[in-house]
Amino acid sequence: MKLLKITSIAAVVLAATSFSQVASAEVTANVSVTNNYLWRGMEQTGGAAAVSGGIDYASDSGFYAGTWASNASWGDMKTELDVYFGFGGDISENVSYDVGYVYFAYPDSVANENDFSEIYASISASGFTFGLAVLADSEAGGDGGEFGDSIYANLDYGIALDSGAEIGLHIGDYSGDFSSDSTDIGVSISKDSFTFGVSKTDLDDGADSDDLKFYVSYAVDFTL
Repeated sequence: MKLLKITSIAAVVLAATSFSQVASAEVTANVSVTNNYLWRGMEQTGGAAAVSGGIDYASDSGFYAGTWASNASWGDMKTELDVYFGFGGDISENVSYDVGYVYFAYPDSVANENDFSEIYASISASGFTFGLAVLADSEAGGDGGEFGDSIYANLDYGIALDSGAEIGLHIGDYSGDFSSDSTDIGVSISKDSFTFGVSKTDLDDGADSDDLKFYVSYAVDFTL
């Protein structure tokens, strides 16, 4: 995610939250480290390590908002800062949903045309999650950088093991004029805050070529 300013929409929603909701709200923080920061199968740090962290607010109403930052290394940027908000909840005992908005920013980018935002939605049932993210806007603007000029669709499946570990299966497809058309697949196994995974794309050149990419990460969440 990228450098973001809290939008006026988020501010209005927060201001409208009732006192009882605020009283039962939860604020959490997260910190993680990985040897290779991958986003949709593409390297964001040139294959180098990344340290990231964020803060999230969530209320019983289903509304949430947060910010997340990491070092990055592509183009002329070294830092990524994201801001997001959304709404999620249960449709039934076995089905849940999530909809929201995220702004990806690179505050130290000299070009200042790399920031962009997306709206996203997902639905989860029986271990499966189907998600869709649509480009909302881009600082670059023009053809290819306007609303709907890229779409990322993903399907994930989680398998819980008796040992307490979880296996994750992933496939995603990125298409449109804003992005390079690509498909990424991945497999991961997580336990006790550690995750080991492997990812592959069908891109045929550059750092994000179709070579297998391995990563190991450790993440910690705590309540503030």
